[in-house]
Amino acid sequence: MSSTAMMATAAIAAAMFVADARPAFAEQTAAERRKRGEETIRTLNSGGTQPTLEGLRREFPFLADALTDYALGDVWGRSELDHRTRQLATVAAFAALGNQPFLKIHAGYALNLGVSEADLKEIVYLTTVPAGFPRAIAAAQTMTELFNERRGAAGRAP
Repeated sequence: MSSTAMMATAAIAAAMFVADARPAFAEQTAAERRKRGEETIRTLNSGGTQPTLEGLRREFPFLADALTDYALGDVWGRSELDHRTRQLATVAAFAALGNQPFLKIHAGYALNLGVSEADLKEIVYLTTVPAGFPRAIAAAQTMTELFNERRGAAGRAP
């Protein structure tokens, strides 16, 4: 087989793989994606809406809809990872990136899903390796704030 034929065969095989790897949601309607996204946020947020997303919806409805449909409906709505695992990965990513507002939101979701404070503290400790101590310290401060808020809401002393 010539190199051109081999390249063509490889290209066809790759195209077939990509076609088979499409998200299972690709053929679903916009309404189905929206519904799945809204169900996902309620699952993560103990049955409620997400205040940051709802605030965004007032001024930037197109952005809120895109987040609901794509991020929550298509990505978070996938079944390949359970919500707990997905939250741990997201908390680690936001801690390493130094994105404190989103770290706090997703750490809150993780707590809602049964992740322990000890598990989240371990994620912060792990952050020291790929992202360094400054990012881990910032993450620790954000987590402490979240833990104290949760303890205060529950009527427990910190």
